[in-house]
Amino acid sequence: MNTDNNSSPCLGYLSCFNALSKQELDFINSKTRHLFFKKGETICKQGAYAPYIVFLTRGLVKVYLEVDRDKHISTHLTKSGDFISFSSVFNEDAYKISATALNDSDVCMIDREAVIKLLKENGDFSYRIVSRNCLIENRLLSIIGNLSHKQMAGKLATTIIYLNDFGYDNIFGSLTRKEIAEFANISIESTVKLLKDFENRGILSLEGKNITINNREILQKISDKG
Repeated sequence: MNTDNNSSPCLGYLSCFNALSKQELDFINSKTRHLFFKKGETICKQGAYAPYIVFLTRGLVKVYLEVDRDKHISTHLTKSGDFISFSSVFNEDAYKISATALNDSDVCMIDREAVIKLLKENGDFSYRIVSRNCLIENRLLSIIGNLSHKQMAGKLATTIIYLNDFGYDNIFGSLTRKEIAEFANISIESTVKLLKDFENRGILSLEGKNITINNREILQKISDKG
């Protein structure tokens, strides 16, 4: 992690912040620290003190729950323009999740009280924030369904569809098989075996780390059937 002391990018060019007036932008930027994280570095740690709202301005980040010392459940990815830890704005003293940079990433650490002030004073800003967090809530509900009702093939199919549709170039090239397994909440061995099975059935093509969906309809049926 490095603090970028020579650069203070304005948040206004990012969609949820362009609802702010110039005065509000100046205020929020004055309450923000801009940090750089290398690939593999931990951005925030579950249970650690949370004085900041963490916002991603560039890169790709994995968000996950630490359910045991050696077990993680990956909940979702974040890309440029996404909050990583917005729940800490609601009087939370500790981060509820952990986050790791999958690629070199630029992050804004925004003072929590400053964000609360803007949420109270700017309705448009508040609406945009709520809309973004609803997407994450829908993702979490999907994870609960995966854990509760689906077999391994259904879990992996759901994960592949989610990652493929995330909207990040070469997404699978940024993920290890272990990380894909953590999103599906199955073992690495089962992940590798099922991916090979999907390839043999013509559903996917595998080339190195890359995964290409050849038959979206069948993959969706596996996901839906569970």
